[in-house]
Amino acid sequence: MQKIAIISGKGGTGKTFLTSALTAIPKDQVLVDCDVDASNLYLMLEPSDGESREFYGGKVAEIDPDLCIECGICRDKCRYDAILPGYTVDPYLCEGCSLCMHLCPVDAVEMVKEKAGYAYQAETSFGPFSYAEMIPGSENSGKLVAELKRTAKETGEETEADFMLLDGPPGTSCPLISTVAGCHAAIIVTEPTLSGLHDLQRVYDVIQQFRTLVGVVINKYDLSLDQTEKIKEFCTEQDLTILGKIPYSTAVTEILSRGENVLENLNHSIKQEIDSIWERTLTMLHN
Repeated sequence: MQKIAIISGKGGTGKTFLTSALTAIPKDQVLVDCDVDASNLYLMLEPSDGESREFYGGKVAEIDPDLCIECGICRDKCRYDAILPGYTVDPYLCEGCSLCMHLCPVDAVEMVKEKAGYAYQAETSFGPFSYAEMIPGSENSGKLVAELKRTAKETGEETEADFMLLDGPPGTSCPLISTVAGCHAAIIVTEPTLSGLHDLQRVYDVIQQFRTLVGVVINKYDLSLDQTEKIKEFCTEQDLTILGKIPYSTAVTEILSRGENVLENLNHSIKQEIDSIWERTLTMLHN
């Protein structure tokens, strides 16, 4: 099963738009939305009601009021100021270091698992779909991405899927690293702006640490031909394959606003370009 991640160095480049369009091409695939902090691929895929399960990330301290003698050791030593008046713990400030538990003279502190979100497994007309919802302020999003990939891998093996398409998170932090790890190819979606080029460079610096083939798609390339040329120059310098250039179109925005799949509902040159992007991706994988 070939794993292909669609990623970007910043939000708003069209990463999820491209992912949603590509889902209509392969016949045997599993799909994963790795942007667990702001999942939105499901808006285009319209998944059926499926399985859901709670996700527990790290641990936070919890003080038993019946055992606590209010000696103040935990409060004085907590560098995160997570011990509140009355000797309760603020779960948003607690980093789970467990120092308070080790220092407590009466064993009144326990480290308990913290619910960080929900993971979902559903069916779509394009294939099995794994996605998640993080609770605001929760951590361990990279761990949740890894859990989604594990579930999708198991599903893909059961269904003998040929591909796993992963809609990655924007940026270069832990969720991005967790998304790209183990993938055969990564498609970086960028846009012809100064920030688009800058963040393309940033995300490429990160993922070239992996044994992952990398291609670039320039979305809305005709909004600034000068910036598009600069992106092409960077790709040439880094020996990066440009998989395609997608022109700007208000029709795409209208289709996405209705929650529809672009490739199935757009009779336009953009459809042909997306088909070509997929073919070039397969060529990159097989060379």
